[in-house]
Amino acid sequence: MAPGRGVARGALAFALPSRLIFLSSLLTAALICLWGCGPKKNLTSAQVRGISRELVAAAHASGGSVETGMRPEASLNAAGKAAAPSVDEIFITIPLTQSGQPNRALQAEVERNLARIAARRGLKRVDREEAPGIERFDYFFGKARTHSIHVISPLAGESAARSAPGQPRLAIVIDDFGYERAQADALFRLPYPLTISVLPHLQHSADIAEEAHRRGYEVLLHLPMASSGGEKDEAVELRPGMDAATVQSEVAAMLETVPDAVGVNNHQGSSGTSDPALMADLMPVLRERTLFFLDSRTTPATVAEAAARSAGVPTAARTVFLDDEQTPEAVRRQLDLAVRDAREKGSAIAIGHPHAVTLEVLSSILPQFAHEGVALVFVSDLVN
Repeated sequence: MAPGRGVARGALAFALPSRLIFLSSLLTAALICLWGCGPKKNLTSAQVRGISRELVAAAHASGGSVETGMRPEASLNAAGKAAAPSVDEIFITIPLTQSGQPNRALQAEVERNLARIAARRGLKRVDREEAPGIERFDYFFGKARTHSIHVISPLAGESAARSAPGQPRLAIVIDDFGYERAQADALFRLPYPLTISVLPHLQHSADIAEEAHRRGYEVLLHLPMASSGGEKDEAVELRPGMDAATVQSEVAAMLETVPDAVGVNNHQGSSGTSDPALMADLMPVLRERTLFFLDSRTTPATVAEAAARSAGVPTAARTVFLDDEQTPEAVRRQLDLAVRDAREKGSAIAIGHPHAVTLEVLSSILPQFAHEGVALVFVSDLVN
């Protein structure tokens, strides 16, 4: 019996340390999990930008003539002021096929390459709302959004602006973009050479302007100016009495928020465009940046077009407003008037807004233009 008891005691002596080791291992694993499995620290701006460069390189490595753009996302704080950006926006343009159609194969390859980088860097993809020709999704690191991706196909080749010699030409401008992305997405359903005018310093000014340009629309800065008709003043606008240096700095700051603008038209501005001194200070700023000026003609007293010509800035003036009265019948009448002016004078410029009724009328009528002998063109085709 004694030997047996000795063996039992020895086995017990051996088991106790083993259990302690096992419990110690569990405790160590738990501590590691608490340290490593807890909330992830947010990436720094430098780390986000480093990953952005990898994503851009991966898009280019997919082949084809992929175009990319990258910048910090515009953001506003609770007071509506510009806030420090924490997210990078990446815009990727997928070129059309030789037949002028969206290149689905190349787009799929781009997205596979992006997914590979995202997986390696621990990013999770979350899809967002799409628009015609635009796929959007975000990347998150933990709970923090780090990247906003826009994959864009240009308008089909047959939608490019072109006209035959002597053919009546009509340019249609849609104003007031920047407040809501949904308004731009509704316009992106119209695959025609339209000019869109984007207000500066708004939450979606920059991304709408970038997407519109990459889709193939023409982009203008919708330049806020003081009015004299009781309209609400914008937070930032040009006003009579500003000195030339202030005009220059304000316009430069506005253009920073509306990338790819090729020209400017006034938002409101009956007081601004009728002030000779203000217009004389504005036009050299536009000339230095090779921008044209479209006079929206919000007042008969405007001197903007004359000031532009005097300063050597290409210019033109609005012929018709489409939607002062927001009914389908009224918009159709105004569009008919613009077409009539184009036929009588050789060209015309109509200005509307992204109201649902305006876009619905354009959607139904623009397909008829090709059969009616009227060429739809960009405003830049009509300035001189």
